[in-house]
Amino acid sequence: MKIDSKDFRVSQNAKVKLKKWPTKVKPCFDSKEEYTDILEDHVHALSDLQRLLAADNHYALLLIFQGMDTAGKDGAIRHVMSGVNPQGCQVYSFKSPSSVELEHDFLWRTTCQLPERGRIGIFNRSYYEEVLIVRVHPNILANQNLPKEAQDKKNIWKQRYHSIVDLEKHLHCNGTKIIKFFLHLSKDEQRKRFLERIDDPEKNWKLTCDDIAERQYWDDYMEAYEDCLGATSTKESPWYIVPADDKENSRLIISTIILETLRKIKMSYPETDAKRREELQLIRKTLVE
Repeated sequence: MKIDSKDFRVSQNAKVKLKKWPTKVKPCFDSKEEYTDILEDHVHALSDLQRLLAADNHYALLLIFQGMDTAGKDGAIRHVMSGVNPQGCQVYSFKSPSSVELEHDFLWRTTCQLPERGRIGIFNRSYYEEVLIVRVHPNILANQNLPKEAQDKKNIWKQRYHSIVDLEKHLHCNGTKIIKFFLHLSKDEQRKRFLERIDDPEKNWKLTCDDIAERQYWDDYMEAYEDCLGATSTKESPWYIVPADDKENSRLIISTIILETLRKIKMSYPETDAKRREELQLIRKTLVE
């Protein structure tokens, strides 16, 4: 299967029904060896583009990963970004907000970790948790010390969607390109992966009772994701629904989309003008004397 990123992109203002989006598609490779070769090619190409991004120093790239537990966010980040210079990449995994973070608006803590120009930033979960887990568990709002007018249950999620879209539009206008991945996992596949974590001693630490408790809210999460994906996917900062039941295939889809995005950015290495060439020749002369 040839990967066409348009097959996974959520249109702006779309009415998303996740049951109509596949959690598994035909693999784009015929063997484990071919998968490894394709991923290696993508990793090398991404490394080259990351160096160009750093040298050009006009743009930043923000990758956002969302998905249910065991969807493969960590693995996708680890494999796809394995060849990127660590100095040019920063990864943040956002857990429950601290007491300090709760004293600020819901976008504050993630805004503080945005990538600077020339760098790739990766959010493993993000400000989107504020319209996902907080929506599924509205009691969390009580800890956010919001004024009463900001707790209007009829409008709070739409207001937060607007805030997110406005933020992403602002970032885009200032040189930060944003790609958002929802790793679309089936409930049955999650069950299998939970059982693997029980059976593999090296993975026991990954599973908690809280993970199983959250599974009981599956339908609520799917509804929250549907509304969120449709309301916040834009031309400039699109969502991609990536089939996640096949980890290897999802990684290739993700790496393809990242490469396509970087290749569309007009970047170049700094030009060496006459004055700079003269300076370099003086340096050369010093070195060879």
